[in-house]
Amino acid sequence: MNEPVLTLSGTQKVAVVLMNMDQARAAAVMKQFNETEAEEIAAEIIRLRRVDTIVSERTILEFHELATKGGRKSHGGREFAAGLLEASFGAEKAAGVMNRVASSMAGKAFEFLDTAETGQLLTLLDGELPQTVALVLAHLRPDHASPVFAALDDGLRTDVAKAIATMGTATPEAVRVVADTLKVRASAVVTARDTVEIVGGVQAVVDLINRADVSTERSVLDGLDGLDPTLAEEVRSRMLTFADLVKFDRKDVQQVLRGIDSSILAVAMKGSDEALIEVIRANISERNREILEDEIASLGPVKMTQVEEARAEVVRAIRNLEAEGIITLQRGEEEEYVA
Repeated sequence: MNEPVLTLSGTQKVAVVLMNMDQARAAAVMKQFNETEAEEIAAEIIRLRRVDTIVSERTILEFHELATKGGRKSHGGREFAAGLLEASFGAEKAAGVMNRVASSMAGKAFEFLDTAETGQLLTLLDGELPQTVALVLAHLRPDHASPVFAALDDGLRTDVAKAIATMGTATPEAVRVVADTLKVRASAVVTARDTVEIVGGVQAVVDLINRADVSTERSVLDGLDGLDPTLAEEVRSRMLTFADLVKFDRKDVQQVLRGIDSSILAVAMKGSDEALIEVIRANISERNREILEDEIASLGPVKMTQVEEARAEVVRAIRNLEAEGIITLQRGEEEEYVA
């Protein structure tokens, strides 16, 4: 590392100073930071690993109250960071911080794919094992990964869905190996950058399916039924559905319904529970209620596939509003509203 000290961030400078101290003194300093700050410092210690002596000396001079140790190179890395955190916060808290640091550093490995288009990603992943495809898609934003997921062959898509749902936490080293390999192949398409997030799990599959069309949803769930019925049932239980509107706050229901065409809403309501129908009617204006009633009255028999597609359109609208931060969906156990 030969850059001038001025290029270091404040967190990096703190990391350099701590790397030049013995662990006991460094731990005493680290205790003055909260867990979030300590997490950022630990990440920088891991990234920096070894720092040039001149850089260390110049950095330490900025901290006049500390004794300088510029006669040797600073030593960082995972072991140093883990030991420092454990001495500062105890083994249990240190393990939690290190896990968050590892997950954060791992996820950033795939940010170079953020600008890649669906076709480019499909080409890049062509011929890869389902586990590799799963690892990549799980690191991308759901709205970015979903079109790629939907475009996979049925058999591969099912295998990828299972791999995402059951992968657990990938080690930073494994993620880095896959990312570095793909970077070489993708160099002509996208520019590599450096940033990250935790991946995988059932929710990642649910997010992909909720953004896909009805045929993709049915194909994936049917495939999972044959591959792992228990997993398929868990995915179904966590999927957002049209009927979940009854669980939303009134203002969120109104926000959702405001953007749905009455003809789509009328089809989506076909065969719905009375409680859901009442929630919809109670959260639209009187004029829109009249238009909706006219649409419902003019409907004859409707194919179930049309009803499912209309409901899926409402779900996609809900997801878009959530992604934009306009509404906030509750996670985990939720109480249903009583109409």
